[in-house]
Amino acid sequence: MGTSAKRPAVRIKHEQVVVARMRGTQDRVADAITAFAGTMTFVYLHAAWFAVWIVCNEGAFGKGAVWDPYPFGLLTMIVSLEAIFLSTFVMVSQNRQAARENVRADLDFETNVRSEVWSVHMGRALGVDPVEVERRVQELLAENRARMNGTAQPPAGS
Repeated sequence: MGTSAKRPAVRIKHEQVVVARMRGTQDRVADAITAFAGTMTFVYLHAAWFAVWIVCNEGAFGKGAVWDPYPFGLLTMIVSLEAIFLSTFVMVSQNRQAARENVRADLDFETNVRSEVWSVHMGRALGVDPVEVERRVQELLAENRARMNGTAQPPAGS
């Protein structure tokens, strides 16, 4: 006595799966570099590197240890190149984050549409008046907007 009703093929996408499919080796490298560049370890390593570079090139270990005398032109060029590359990696990571946010927004939209369609069908099956429900939804949205704008009226009797 089983029912032979067909089940709809509902495919709910998960953000992590969609984003993982979009992510290539170059994206992983850019994310790893950006993640490391945003740590205090990165700052400490650079501070130590600059200190050693400057101390050596000021002649603290003798004239033979000087390879980039003051005003440290080679150091300036290396730091400038590093800044160019780091800013590029940050932009690549920001672009990937924007793509992730677009995927998330698309999936949220699909979920909202799916929920609304299901709600309408369930409401019809239960005999709920859709006009009354929509009127109440609009009231709640207006109250919420007013609260967010700071123009909400206190409840009656307060």
